Amino acid sequence: MFAYTIRRLLAAFVLLILMSIVTFLLFNASAQDPARLACGKNCTVEQIASVRHKLGYDKPIATQYVLLIKGLVAGRDFPDDAATKKNAPQTITHCGAPCFGYSNFQTSLVSTLIKERLPVSISVAFFAFVLWMVFGIVSGVIAALFRGRWPDKILVGLALVGYSFPTFFIGLVLYTYIALQWQLVPTPEYISPLSDPVGFLRGAILPAVTLAMIYIAGYVRLTRAYVLEAMGEDYLRTARAKGLNERTIVIKHTLRAALTPITTIAGLDLGALLAGTPITETVFNFNGVGKLTVQSATNGDLPTLTAIVLISAAFIIVANIVVDVLYAYIDPRVRYA
Repeated sequence: MFAYTIRRLLAAFVLLILMSIVTFLLFNASAQDPARLACGKNCTVEQIASVRHKLGYDKPIATQYVLLIKGLVAGRDFPDDAATKKNAPQTITHCGAPCFGYSNFQTSLVSTLIKERLPVSISVAFFAFVLWMVFGIVSGVIAALFRGRWPDKILVGLALVGYSFPTFFIGLVLYTYIALQWQLVPTPEYISPLSDPVGFLRGAILPAVTLAMIYIAGYVRLTRAYVLEAMGEDYLRTARAKGLNERTIVIKHTLRAALTPITTIAGLDLGALLAGTPITETVFNFNGVGKLTVQSATNGDLPTLTAIVLISAAFIIVANIVVDVLYAYIDPRVRYA
């Protein structure tokens, strides 16, 4: 098991390096001048040159990548743009590791922006994860137990309807009718779960439901399929022949067998969810990483976009490692594959 874990960690490390190279080249080696994008539309030639030097865009592309990796490991120094605007002597802002760069649009270190926004996205995404796991699995089990009857048809039909609507449409409908018109819940706002857990649940319920809706639909169908497959196994027929009650068979044997592949998929979906909240956070005006992504893409803020892509990819890769290791514990055959 230890050797298997080491192999997965080494593979993940190589994948992170390759991903960082591709991401860096995608944003910094394109036909557009990154210094011009960072400076803005109305900058003079002198201002663009100043930004190019300040952010290191005047160095060879390989050197820029080395500086990025160095910043992630040991930190970097950047000129303080705020001091320049106030006609004060230019100072150097130290960006401690992990340093993702300096945002000229936000006049702030990218790591500071991420640190402020990331808790919002993580907490809302985890809330959505709990919702879709509970409702998706419970609904899928009910649909499987009533296969072919009206509960099965209603749940599968609702899952298809929920899956067919885009995220922004679901968010707008919930925000307009549930929060504003009918006032069934308070107007969505982010409250830290550490300071006020109840306030967080009340303020984040609609964004969480919006994120969870499509996943719930998928997990209803997945759980139904896996439960039906498990119910056809020989050992369950043997358990019934021995006189075990149906509740014990469903909970202890059927659901346990069905949850193994669902757990694997859930870990991967959680990693992707943490990287995919731009639409929901924009609709509900939550200042998370998703909304920051939209703002950065609109302004051409390359350092911030690069950081968000790297962090998002890292979440997904880490989720893959965790799922692989957990699955190897569940099924020892995986370790020798």
